[in-house]
Amino acid sequence: MYNLLVTAGEGDWDKGHYEFDKSRIFEYTNEKIALALKDLTSSNIDKLKSYPTVFAYEGENSDFKIGSIQSIKERENSDFKIGSIQSIKERGRKILIEFEFREDIPPIPFEKIKPIAPLLDIRSWEMNRTHWAVKEENLFARLQKIGITVNETTLKKFNQGRPTADKSKSPKITTVQGFIGKVLSLEERDGNEVFYRGHSDKIKYKLEPSLFRRDEDGNYLYKDNEHLIYRELLVSNSADFQSDVYTLDSLVRMQHYSLPTRLLDITSNPLIALYFACKSSINKEGEVVVFSMNRKNVKYFDSDVASCIANLARLPQTEKGQIDFDSESFNEQPAIKRLLHFIKEEKPFFEPSIKPEDLRRIICVKGKHSNDRISSQSGAFLLFGLDAVFVEEGTPDISVSRITVTNKNSILEELDLLNINESTVFPYIENSAKYVAEKFKFDKARSSTTKHSG
Repeated sequence: MYNLLVTAGEGDWDKGHYEFDKSRIFEYTNEKIALALKDLTSSNIDKLKSYPTVFAYEGENSDFKIGSIQSIKERENSDFKIGSIQSIKERGRKILIEFEFREDIPPIPFEKIKPIAPLLDIRSWEMNRTHWAVKEENLFARLQKIGITVNETTLKKFNQGRPTADKSKSPKITTVQGFIGKVLSLEERDGNEVFYRGHSDKIKYKLEPSLFRRDEDGNYLYKDNEHLIYRELLVSNSADFQSDVYTLDSLVRMQHYSLPTRLLDITSNPLIALYFACKSSINKEGEVVVFSMNRKNVKYFDSDVASCIANLARLPQTEKGQIDFDSESFNEQPAIKRLLHFIKEEKPFFEPSIKPEDLRRIICVKGKHSNDRISSQSGAFLLFGLDAVFVEEGTPDISVSRITVTNKNSILEELDLLNINESTVFPYIENSAKYVAEKFKFDKARSSTTKHSG
């Protein structure tokens, strides 16, 4: 195991400290490793600090060329440097690290690393993006293969073991009655609005929208093509979207049809969340995530902030990447002007001024109940801004607690007695037919029991 840290700023690795945006953490990282490290607990911080670390600069292409003017030979900072992370601290949406280099390992030219890049799981395109990856490769063994010796002291200093997820400390329930008791005992309600979300596998799933999902190797599946995905569904099914006034309305409808969007489903009904925690992965521990927030922070379908974030879906990824959030003339940037154009299409009187921080927020939105599924599931959404990351422990605006769920089959039977089942959660005739057929299907074991009890 080793950390790979890549930055675009010339001389960034000369300062002994650096800040990563949380959205860039664990990109191009195997999914299981990223999930194990997703919470920056003290234990996970210790694991990350125990791995050797490669410090590199962004390149222009697959040949690892650095910068727009200087060649590799002309620029001292083009070399890989090996060191270790000394501290990791969360600073809002940033992660501050302090680090030092190993004096016994000299800088390594890119040209020497290039032939073994695949063996180190360094993908050519990832060298064009500032990020922090964790790689499941033995760095020192690979380096020694190309003649870079590492002394025994250094080998013993670093840990090469694969990370495992920390054990959960959340309360565990095995019955509906126990779950209701836990929900009613929570102290999140004073002046707050509470929502819930069910995960069938508490280890596998993160609090992120489907648009941000990655494959097993850590590559984004949909995010770079968000604007194309959005338009393609509108083109192919335009009649279904004719009644939508706002881009958010369209995103809600797209979410309903399982298109990847920047929306994350939540519900105001805890039993619905419990159902989703139990309905699949029967042998895995599930969880219900509880979100609590001040009512004034809950937005509605016609919110200006919601319009700003939702219309990011229409902006090409290249233009999103050009937005400078620290610019004094933020609203004069071409990408922001185009975003303002989209917003004014649905809100002609919108003032041509966007607050930079609004575009990177995560907000709770109550959309229109435009279909039976949203109504039946008491649905609302978390709407994710540009490269927004929901910290698993909660944010300053949204507090989070969790309830672990086991004994799923029994809980599903109890929920059925309360009329929470596939037929009512997914209120379409095909789902009702499936539920009815399954309920009354001949069960040999049950039939035998009935005969012997008479």
